Amino acid sequence: MAAAAAARGSVWEIQQRDVEAAGLADADAGAFVAALRSAVAVATGGPDAAWEAVAAGVLRPEHPHALHQLVYYSVYAGWDRAARGPPPYWFPSQIDTKQTNLGRLMEAHGPRLLGSSYKDPVSSFHLFHKFSVEHQEVYWSMVLKEISIKFQQEPKSILDTSDKSRKGGTWLQGAVLNIAECCLLPWPSQNRTDDSTAIVWRDEGLDNHPVNRMSLKELRNQVITVATALDTMFQKGDRIAIDMPMTCNAVIIYLAIVLGGFVVVSIADSFAPQEIGTRMSVSKAKAIFTQDFIIRGGKKVPLYSRVVQGTSSKAVVIPATGGFLGVSLRNGDMSWKDFLSCAAGRSSIYPTVYQPSDALTNILFSSGTTGEPKAIPWSQLSPIRCTCDTWAHLDIQPQDIFCWPTNLGWVMGPILLYSCFLSGATLALYHGSPLGRGFCKFVQDAGVTILGSVPSLVKSWKAGNFTEGLHWTKIRVLSTTGEASDIDDDLWLSSRASYKPIIECCGGTELASSYIQGSLLRSQAFGAFSGASMSTGFVILDEQGTPYPDDVPCAGEVGLFPLYFGATDRLLNADNNKVYFDGMPIYNGRQLRRHGDIIQRTVGGYYIVQGRADDTMNLGGIKVDPPISNVFNSLLSPLNFMKLNKYCSSYKQTSSVEIERICNRADEALLETAAVSIKPAGGGPEQLAILAVLKDRSPPCDANVLKSKFQRAIQKNLNPLFKVSYVKIVPEFPRTASNKLLRRVLRDQLSKELSNRSKL
Repeated sequence: MAAAAAARGSVWEIQQRDVEAAGLADADAGAFVAALRSAVAVATGGPDAAWEAVAAGVLRPEHPHALHQLVYYSVYAGWDRAARGPPPYWFPSQIDTKQTNLGRLMEAHGPRLLGSSYKDPVSSFHLFHKFSVEHQEVYWSMVLKEISIKFQQEPKSILDTSDKSRKGGTWLQGAVLNIAECCLLPWPSQNRTDDSTAIVWRDEGLDNHPVNRMSLKELRNQVITVATALDTMFQKGDRIAIDMPMTCNAVIIYLAIVLGGFVVVSIADSFAPQEIGTRMSVSKAKAIFTQDFIIRGGKKVPLYSRVVQGTSSKAVVIPATGGFLGVSLRNGDMSWKDFLSCAAGRSSIYPTVYQPSDALTNILFSSGTTGEPKAIPWSQLSPIRCTCDTWAHLDIQPQDIFCWPTNLGWVMGPILLYSCFLSGATLALYHGSPLGRGFCKFVQDAGVTILGSVPSLVKSWKAGNFTEGLHWTKIRVLSTTGEASDIDDDLWLSSRASYKPIIECCGGTELASSYIQGSLLRSQAFGAFSGASMSTGFVILDEQGTPYPDDVPCAGEVGLFPLYFGATDRLLNADNNKVYFDGMPIYNGRQLRRHGDIIQRTVGGYYIVQGRADDTMNLGGIKVDPPISNVFNSLLSPLNFMKLNKYCSSYKQTSSVEIERICNRADEALLETAAVSIKPAGGGPEQLAILAVLKDRSPPCDANVLKSKFQRAIQKNLNPLFKVSYVKIVPEFPRTASNKLLRRVLRDQLSKELSNRSKL
């Protein structure tokens, strides 16, 4: 009752003048305040119930973001995060959850598997997840029937643990299939026919033109043409690279390579020549598909020239626009048109190559956040894993249109491709930059129902107000991955789609999936993960490598349970056991798998990624407890100095992500910040440096002024003993192909710069 009264009180303090100041027209402000108070008055329960009522019936996507901020932060002004965990913004419906993929599965099998303990998909979700971890054979035997997997030979078993040298187990032993063929076949249970739309796309600059569509039959025929041409030039098992934007042609080439029994080598189109060469060499690729240019924001960025500098391997070059290349080809390379002509006159029936489930289909590379990129082989199990996770957590269904700006050079590219085609959904591709209004309009015009992003993209859309006047009303699920999400950016994103849930995902290329992510069967909180992925178990380790109890709020390095469907069991240029297992503790008789993330478990069972283990900082021995440093403490329940030091006594590391969350709010001109620790040239404790990127068209900022603002924000909201030693404004941050911030590169660059200054 007290919490409900507090929520109502905070909202009742909002006056018409506050609403007008937040950007709502004077004529509409009075009615809005009345509707707001009415919704809160009838809501039974605490602030979460009040917010649920307001989000559903009062706030609208077209309202200014400042108004959404005013209401959200007012409703939760009295929320005790330390006692209750992150405040939820989205709540599962008992009725709607039974229509989700996982809800239907639970309703069909829950009573049999869980007995009288089963109640409904929402209240029994924790029990069902636990069952999926403890009985993986049963879980996977059910889920495999939900996606379009056609075995030429059925597996002898789901999971075999008899070979102790395979710490992740042997999965689908004896199974034979071609995973690309599974993507291209009609599938009656998904209502997928030859006439079903497989891909919708639009080229940048044609924003007012109708979207283009490709049927499943058209896709299959084009894949067969490319596979047939490949057969004239390569031997089965040859490795063939793709270094180009994720266009329709890139998708066709990818599927053709796998259909024909070759191996895809994934290279991001952002890499410099040396990086391209390294990946070609490590993978032993025989050839590479690329474009002459990349079209981004109306500009032509050279791509073929980088490929030529990076590798001597044969290149097949596709024109970025039109039917003619904009470059001259070196001897031995060939145009896309000439390549396709190799298939002329051959049979339209293709002899698909069937292979064991563990056969190599794709070589991807780690993003390099933890050192030199690792060459990670994907088998046919990997696409199955990522599709089943998308099926369970993002609830992808045959009628969905799924869009996620990405690239085949990093893991989200293949995940997106397979998740669409193995579930019967339509893949949506924008041939151009996803940073501006053109992409946002494509989302509207294509009728996208599931939209994925990375936080830096959301920042760009929000900063440019690129969704103004657009309708994202068909979106039912949002998702984000790649880096830590900003709470206020998530508030903006969800509000654009009438407060649809954002499924946060965090995983790795070597896992072919996320190990923690949201679920439509649990309430969602901004910037937080609601639990482990289905069939995935993990523990959080303290500094001695001892697991914390499962129900205790804590922070530490994550240790994954090793039996993990789809995870790689080998690396091409490193020792898999050394990278992922050596030095990890034994838990329940099995050695845990290393992932490298530092995560926090909050009250209420949510998770927040604190960064990578190599991003943590020890600033002069000062200790801080990550849970209290979240930005919500600055907005809702600041801790005083004495309480802060009491909490700080039990930890010796803080994450750069935590500091960045505080600094991002220090000045309106800031787009993003990066916190790194640097060692003084003369020795001594590590020092804190903050690098800042400003928003476009923002007024000039002085680094010393920002330094003072950062210092005040950190002292107030994180730790009064932290000292900002250096601030630098930069035009942009170095990022991986998957858009992850390369703090290690920033740290090295800054250390070198300061060292040179010291010498001078």
